[in-house]
Amino acid sequence: METHDFFLTLFLILILARVLGELFARFGIPSVLGELFAGVLLGSSVLGIVEPNEVINILAEIGIILLLFEVGLETDFDRLKAAGNKSLIVAILGVILPFTFGVSIAYYLFELAFDISLFIGGTLTATSIGITLRVLRDIHMEKTNIAQIVIGAAVIDDIIGIILLVFIYDYSIAKEVSFDHTLSVTGMVIGFLVLAPILAKALSYIIHQFHSKHLVSGYMPTIIISLILLFSYLSHLVGAPAILGSFATGVALSRRFFLPFGAFLSTNEVLLNEVKTNMTPIIQMFTPIFFVMVGLSLDLRVIDFSSSTFWIMSISFIFIAFITKFMGAFVIFQKSIRNNAIIGVSMIPRGEVGLIFAEMGRINGVLPNDIYAMLIFVIIVTTVIPPFILKKYFKVECV
Repeated sequence: METHDFFLTLFLILILARVLGELFARFGIPSVLGELFAGVLLGSSVLGIVEPNEVINILAEIGIILLLFEVGLETDFDRLKAAGNKSLIVAILGVILPFTFGVSIAYYLFELAFDISLFIGGTLTATSIGITLRVLRDIHMEKTNIAQIVIGAAVIDDIIGIILLVFIYDYSIAKEVSFDHTLSVTGMVIGFLVLAPILAKALSYIIHQFHSKHLVSGYMPTIIISLILLFSYLSHLVGAPAILGSFATGVALSRRFFLPFGAFLSTNEVLLNEVKTNMTPIIQMFTPIFFVMVGLSLDLRVIDFSSSTFWIMSISFIFIAFITKFMGAFVIFQKSIRNNAIIGVSMIPRGEVGLIFAEMGRINGVLPNDIYAMLIFVIIVTTVIPPFILKKYFKVECV
């Protein structure tokens, strides 16, 4: 892509995301859906004037990293730790139930090949933390205990997702499971979980010590953005598998590092306010690119809406996708059924994580076009409907 063409592409993405996000919000629709629709409109589904490429992918990845950094700033770390067991239960059940039911229905009911069934089950386990967090912020629930459970569960969900995707990939390509490969990825993730809070606390302390002594303006955003780039690079050095691309990179180090990092920074009110003042405009510019990118990746043209088989399979897997994530939230004890329902609905959106599973299956020749199209439709429905439910029925702030 020529430089001037990229400038036009970026202009269209930013302007349309802002206009449609604002328009949707004025009609009481979650603004994130406006940004997703901007991607659908610009992409191959409708106008076909913008195609996903490596540069947009990088900007989108920065967008989700910055969103999670901002979440870290707003996170009550004590609440997040207190929600640990509940988050773990919600995450594990939110993987086991969709995967088990998804694979079983695909293999036994629809008589699909076992490797195809594995990719379908894997896609249904996904949870898009970015979409849910945007909606929770819109309805002013990002600081509640419910939000902490959802954040923790979505983080754990992504970690399990890395290991599951390695497992499924190895089996579908070699027809056997590489335990060495799976264990190496698991070891990398566990190592990160041990080191991330330590690194986060150390770096937040260093920033705190030097933030009042700098002489040149722009110190804070420069340091924060530099750290994002550094840790994105280091994640490759620690052995993130090439087959997982930016998904493993982001989850294993870049994205999740900034959750504890932001939480530790938030312990100092003066420093926190300075960080917010400097970073908010940058976050607000980059974050919509991520959601537009999700919309760009949804190609509606591959879907054959006239096929009865398509509708039977789609409705079956949409039902599984909703009910299994929802069920997982009702195992933990909450003050009200309403709170359990909010957690359940918050875990439903598949978004970009589901697309990664489906795309991996398509690229490697495991998923035929009709199954891939069905999965894209399931991802669209499970991404678009939950924000409506959260916005419409859960406006009252819960604890």
